[in-house]
Amino acid sequence: MPTPSLSQSLRRLWALEKFGYSLRVFIALAGSMGLSWGLDQPGLMIPLFLGIIASALAETDDSWRGRLSALLVTLVCFSVASISVELLFPYPWLFTLGLAASAFALVMLGALGERYATIAQATLILSIYSMIAADQRDGVMLHFWRDPLLLVAGATWYGLLSVLWNALFAHQPVQQSLARLYRELGQYFKLKAMLFEPVRQLDVEERRLHLAQQNGQVVNALNAAKETLLHRLGNGRPGVKINHYLKLYFLAQDLHERVSSSHYPYQALAEAFFHSDVLFRCQRLLRLQASACAELGDAIQLRQPFRYSEANAQALDDLQASLEHLREQQNPAWRGLLRSLRALSGNLSTMQRQLASASNPDALVGEQDSSLLDRQPQSLSEAFSRIRLQLTPTSLLFRHALRMSIALVCGYAVLHAIHPEQGYWVLLTTVFVCQPNYGATRIKLVQRVGGTILGLVAGWALFDLFPSQPVQALFAVAAGVVFFATRSTRYTLATAAITLLVLFCFNQVGDGYGLIWPRLFDTLLGSAIAATAVFLILPDWQGRRLNQVVANTLSCNSDYLRQIMHQYESGKHDDLAYRLARRNAHNADAALSTTLSNMLLEPGHFRKDAETGFRFLVLSHTLLNYLSGLGAHRESLPDDASDALLESAAECLAQSLDELAAALRDNRPLALHSEAEDALAERLEQLPDDIDDGHRLVQTQLGLICRQLAPLRSMAVHLLKQGTIEPAGQP
Repeated sequence: MPTPSLSQSLRRLWALEKFGYSLRVFIALAGSMGLSWGLDQPGLMIPLFLGIIASALAETDDSWRGRLSALLVTLVCFSVASISVELLFPYPWLFTLGLAASAFALVMLGALGERYATIAQATLILSIYSMIAADQRDGVMLHFWRDPLLLVAGATWYGLLSVLWNALFAHQPVQQSLARLYRELGQYFKLKAMLFEPVRQLDVEERRLHLAQQNGQVVNALNAAKETLLHRLGNGRPGVKINHYLKLYFLAQDLHERVSSSHYPYQALAEAFFHSDVLFRCQRLLRLQASACAELGDAIQLRQPFRYSEANAQALDDLQASLEHLREQQNPAWRGLLRSLRALSGNLSTMQRQLASASNPDALVGEQDSSLLDRQPQSLSEAFSRIRLQLTPTSLLFRHALRMSIALVCGYAVLHAIHPEQGYWVLLTTVFVCQPNYGATRIKLVQRVGGTILGLVAGWALFDLFPSQPVQALFAVAAGVVFFATRSTRYTLATAAITLLVLFCFNQVGDGYGLIWPRLFDTLLGSAIAATAVFLILPDWQGRRLNQVVANTLSCNSDYLRQIMHQYESGKHDDLAYRLARRNAHNADAALSTTLSNMLLEPGHFRKDAETGFRFLVLSHTLLNYLSGLGAHRESLPDDASDALLESAAECLAQSLDELAAALRDNRPLALHSEAEDALAERLEQLPDDIDDGHRLVQTQLGLICRQLAPLRSMAVHLLKQGTIEPAGQP
């Protein structure tokens, strides 16, 4: 391969998602360091750096106007928090009450959405930074305004950089989110291709499990891309650029529905066509399309034209030739299977057309409903209503808020009981380690402790190797950049970096060596307090809520089925109602995958149903695949005598899914077997010879969905811990 030129390397560096973030942090930290050294007051560096860090932690993606509004809110919150700490610091009892109330209130703001949750978390962190600054003065009130002013000044400095950056490079986050979406979609294509391997005794269940887990990554990328676009749409008509990216987003949605669709059990196809190359042709085409998705993602991120490889067109021609060869053999046993293969080929053909036209998505997608659902509260009354609905012990957010406030109060009490050196780092560790569930807390605890030890060892070595304070200040800036570049992907390294930053900053005004052992002790103590709180205070064991998550998955699939069948009556139209039902179904599927992953990190007693849960994930994702197959081919069907059967069958299937969901949600008895569902499946599988292709496809997909109900019912009964009861009647 040719060596990339310098300009290409720089373009790739500029396009990296973390580069702009890291560059802003570098400019902010370097500017603050230069100011403190220029004024010959190295003590200014610590509060300025801490303010910058808090402001960067509060940053969320937005347009420059939205970022400016968020910055103003953030600065008000920071100012109130830092001044409150300074005023209450000399009065421990009042400080305890204020700490508990503010921690609870700030966490509850997460009910309003990710933006508010991020600002609230950063405000809590800055309030602890204010405690650290007050503790450094031994509680002396002289010039108490100095540290709050410097903290807010650092936050303002970074915030203004962020607003300016968003104004100059408004579309870069959209490009990066769409690029990530297409890369995740390409990985899904690749895993889907593995199901078409015509090998006997293939472990299809394991491959479907990997596919379901990757679907969660695709759904997360879709949601992130939607939010990024939504922040730039505003209330008016989208501009030309945003409209272009909006079309690419809708294209990704349609590709996701099509690639996640299934038209027949793959193992049955492998058995029937073991001596044919048709499945290899399908597999090769999917792999080429996977590569095309990844290339499209790179083209979007690098702002380069996308060129669809001619090899894909040849692969599609080869697949159609292979299908034609099978048709010419006139094998009666293959008649139904060949229809499914033709539906599969038609689906692959459509994806081929869509990817080939991705360089000009406006010509492909045409006019459609381009509205996006904004989940942010639209008024103060709606905001208060959302928070009020979460004020119940059954709310996961309420539990986390209560847990966090009690953990911080306990940490504060421990500080006054044992008076550890640099003790307020204990509270900071507690805030970072205490997560909404046990599994996430366990991971964060290990990473936090490991990263702290790594940072302390590196700091001890670097103190000896580079005793010059200006050099150490440069190391502090570099460590800050590394922290923000890695905090969401490699938290252990990020913790090591922030530990180095703290050591080098404090060495500017005192003894950095003296901070090593207190920092380690504080980290261990804060982690222990966080872990104990998560384990004892209203613990959110994922295993106990597995039934609710599964019920939500089935209920969302039922809604998706009803929306699909409505489209077969009225004709294909990607309106908001349909897209919302589709997205909810995939979100629920992703939530189930995440819940099961968290269950594996919990103590043994709470993960005893994990194996059943993963089997349910495979079954529910297969059900979603059959629903997607039905949705991928939706069109207005001509009038036919079978319409009544299809309508009644679809409603019966939706009611059965609702029945399973209600039983799991309410812990009600559930029949292990349904004769009505078996009878319905047999009726759907009896296809008349004179039925048209559209009705045949719908009836076939409904039959596949119906056959999926029996194993789903069996898994639901197992989750409900009940034995067999009398067969159910009509659903």
